[in-house]
Amino acid sequence: MATSQVQTVVSPLDKVKLAGAVLLVVGALVAFYLLAKQGPLAQWGALIIGLAAAVAVFFVSEPGRELFAFGRDATREVRKVVWPSRKEAIQMTAYVFGFVAVMAIFLWLTDKTLEWLLYSVVLGWR
Repeated sequence: MATSQVQTVVSPLDKVKLAGAVLLVVGALVAFYLLAKQGPLAQWGALIIGLAAAVAVFFVSEPGRELFAFGRDATREVRKVVWPSRKEAIQMTAYVFGFVAVMAIFLWLTDKTLEWLLYSVVLGWR
């Protein structure tokens, strides 16, 4: 089943909202550094309030609503996942470690065999 991609057109008002959100982030950063003499409470307060306002403005725009809907849909899909039990997870982990150990031994033996063939038999260096 093929899904079609729908492109949404961002309205001029949404572009203004996104630009406003960016300006709020920049303003929050500028305020943070300009309020250095006022103390950390004023600095962090301005930063947090500015960033919160930027997030609020972003989520009012169409891309923000789409992002929120995507997060809601992703959460709904994650709830549908059948997660393995503890016993199954431990068994699969043991299988992976066992396979890695077998492959490591196989590769080590292959390497040593090729080393012996090349250096001892073919070149006679040892």
